[in-house]
Amino acid sequence: MSNFIDQNFEREVGFLKALIRVPSDNPPGDCACHAEKAAELLQQLGFIVDRHRVPEALVRQYGMRSVINLVIRERFGAGKRPVIALNAHGDAVPPGQGWHHDPYGAEEKGGAIYGRGAAVSKSDFATYAFALLALKAYPGGLDGTIELHLTFDEEAGGYLGPKFLLDQNISKPDYAISAGFSYAVVTAHNGVLHLEVTVHGHQAHAAMPATGADALEAANHVLSALYGERKKLKKKKSKIRGIGSPQLNVGLISGGINTNVVPDCIVMRLDRRLIPEENGAKVERALIALIKRADKRKGIRIECKRIILAEPLKPRAGIGKLVEPLIRHGKRELKTKIDVKGVPLYTDARHYSAAGIPTVLYGAGPRTILDANAHGADEHLKLSDLKAATKVIEATLRELLSSK
Repeated sequence: MSNFIDQNFEREVGFLKALIRVPSDNPPGDCACHAEKAAELLQQLGFIVDRHRVPEALVRQYGMRSVINLVIRERFGAGKRPVIALNAHGDAVPPGQGWHHDPYGAEEKGGAIYGRGAAVSKSDFATYAFALLALKAYPGGLDGTIELHLTFDEEAGGYLGPKFLLDQNISKPDYAISAGFSYAVVTAHNGVLHLEVTVHGHQAHAAMPATGADALEAANHVLSALYGERKKLKKKKSKIRGIGSPQLNVGLISGGINTNVVPDCIVMRLDRRLIPEENGAKVERALIALIKRADKRKGIRIECKRIILAEPLKPRAGIGKLVEPLIRHGKRELKTKIDVKGVPLYTDARHYSAAGIPTVLYGAGPRTILDANAHGADEHLKLSDLKAATKVIEATLRELLSSK
């Protein structure tokens, strides 16, 4: 019950602070130490923690160094159905510059905790763990299973976390709730396509540029085509509130040999955000065709390599079972309207939905990522939002597992 959460809130705050103090930056993605610390803390709370280490070859394939997924299973009553998975990720983007607080200090000031991962999403390690402890403290009338899926590769796409747990048949949940913010139930989000575009030409002396094939000139034609496409995308709008339009951004460019040499190779990386109405594979084919049409001159060759393709999270049949109680209990605890919407990001929650599991995002945090400075300097979480989210999750799980 919620009085258990009130009585144990100092413990919950201490648990979160201990997690923030252990760096888990991704990149470089060496997250095993954080997983072990989290497991130790969870065991101290009385949980049995199963560790699932991802093979090193697979970890390296996705550009990380070490991944250990943590799974906790608590059965109530007969414990057969429903099985509800709660997923939060412990990896976080590097702190960067501009902080006024130690990013690993877990400083508490003005009713908030500051630190990298405080809002996204070490907070929901705490939210979900202490909601589950509250169920264990008062288990009467409950029937079903709650699983905590604590993973460490959301910043790298979730392939080593949720997807690994599902593909290896470590878990087969009926429903999934993934890390989110307290003031909205998220039922959809964007997907993303990352492409590496390599423009090949032939080097030549700058005094005789016509004797070569200028890869930079060809890359300029590619960029013109891409920025033309970006303008067209503004006219396309998702029907899901909160999503907006597809986006296209060229984020990295490198190449050339020297100032006095015609460039023989230019490499670019681009990010194409997919709205839920789009199909990633179709977008990829069309975008590659556009890029390769941009310059067909003799001596120029263009290659496109997929870095990542993450399909959007789309509202799936059955999510109403999760959405309705989250809205109701959220409104009670926060004394405000709880939105149901999409967000223009992408998360590893999509792996649950892709496996046919009704999935929403809900957890501790403010109304938006900007409000929390998530992925920015001085990331923080209000303690009031942490407590409210824990109560909302506990009440929702209790309702879903009620045998009455």
